[in-house]
Amino acid sequence: MLEQIIPFLTASILLTISPGPDIIYVLVQGMTNGKKYGVMTAFGLVSGIIVHTSLVAFGISAILKQSEILFLIIKLFGAGYLLYLAYQVYKSDPSIKVNSENGGLKKDLSSLYKRGFLMNVLNPKVAIFFLAFFPGFLWEPSGNTVAQFYLLGFLFMLQAFLIFSTVAVLAGKISGYLQKHPHSGVVFKWLQVIVFLGIAGFILI
Repeated sequence: MLEQIIPFLTASILLTISPGPDIIYVLVQGMTNGKKYGVMTAFGLVSGIIVHTSLVAFGISAILKQSEILFLIIKLFGAGYLLYLAYQVYKSDPSIKVNSENGGLKKDLSSLYKRGFLMNVLNPKVAIFFLAFFPGFLWEPSGNTVAQFYLLGFLFMLQAFLIFSTVAVLAGKISGYLQKHPHSGVVFKWLQVIVFLGIAGFILI
């Protein structure tokens, strides 16, 4: 079990700290409205993970009961999708742009939670990513896969919330660093490429 959990957590943390729309949105809220607004935004974003985890857990579990070949096909799809993401990151602009004009308007805490939740739940890319990411880290595919998926989902939520909340609290310092070191995005870009390639390789083993 630990042989799967440890690399899963490692990959999850690396993916979470890589600059993306979610962490940038948390950063902007923390910068412009204060840390508690950034933390509430983070809570809304990670709450949406419950929905995606449920879809993957019950959908993949049903397939596993039917055919091991179908499960292999899903793993191949997952690895292929991760390779595609690595290629997309490779082609992308490495610069990190923090723009407080969009999303920086102060709202009440419940509105920020709802917005973060809906941003996550209504993003089909998250659903596809979870479908590609989670099955490769099951430690007992023939066992209770629903419980395994929910444990992975909880661990992903926990690390994401801790990282997002830290970003919210340290938003001022982080934004200052990004603005002073615009080329730091190159490091994060190649970090994402390496992580995507590594996870794809792990899934295929």
